[in-house]
Amino acid sequence: MPGHHNRSQPVYQRIQRAVQQQIERGKLKPGDAVSSERELARTHGVSLMTARNALIGLERQGIVERRRGAGTFVAVPKINYNELVSTTELMAARGFSVISRVLVARIVEDQPEIAARLGITGNSALVKLERLRQVEQEPLALETSYLAASKFAELAAKPLERGSLFITLQNRYQTQIAYADEEVDATVADHRAASLLRVADGAPVLRIRQVIYSTQGQPILYVLGLYRSDRHKLLIRRLRR
Repeated sequence: MPGHHNRSQPVYQRIQRAVQQQIERGKLKPGDAVSSERELARTHGVSLMTARNALIGLERQGIVERRRGAGTFVAVPKINYNELVSTTELMAARGFSVISRVLVARIVEDQPEIAARLGITGNSALVKLERLRQVEQEPLALETSYLAASKFAELAAKPLERGSLFITLQNRYQTQIAYADEEVDATVADHRAASLLRVADGAPVLRIRQVIYSTQGQPILYVLGLYRSDRHKLLIRRLRR
C-alpha cells in the first residue's frame, strides 16, 4: 500500500523523496511537470494538505518551482560558488551534464588589460573562448575565457563543446588549478546577453571576473562570466573577530 513503508519518516518527506528519486533516475528532468497535489495525494494515500506541504518543501529547497496557474515543474539546479570548480564539475556532482554552445573561439590581440592580468605583455595574443553554458537546453551562464596563445593556441581550433576547461588544462596541458582571485558584482544584461540567457533586456545578472592561478602561482586563465541570477547564488561565510 502507498505510504506504508518506512513509517519512521514523516509522510510528506516520503513524498519528497519519491519525487527526488524520479529526478535522480532521470525520469524527471529540468522543466518537466511534477505530479499535481491531487495526484500525489491519491498516489500516496494522504490528504491534499500533506501533498501540498511536500511540494512547498521541495520548492524551498530549489528542487521544484511552482508556476501560478500552470503547475509544478522540476527546477534547473542553482549553482553555489563556494569552491573553485568548473560549472561542468558542479553540475556533474548533481547528476547533470553541461553542454557548451561555443560562440567565439579565436586568437585576439586587442585585450591589453586582460593580458596584463595574465602577466604577459599588452600586445600578446590570447585565446578567446566564449561559451553559453546550458543544462537540459536551459541557459545558465555566458562565460568568456582568455588564455595565453603562446601556450594554449590549440584551444581556439578545438573548442570545448563538452567537458571542463579545468580538466582539459589538467589532462592535456598538465596544468593544475590552485586558486582564483575574484571580483563579484551585479550588472544588467545587454540585448545580446539577454537573448542568449533568455532573460529580459536589462535583467539583473551576476557578474564574476576571475584571474585563475596554477599550483605554481602563475595566472593562466581570465574568465568573465554573466550568470542568470535565478540560477545562481553566492554563499559567503563571515567570521566575527
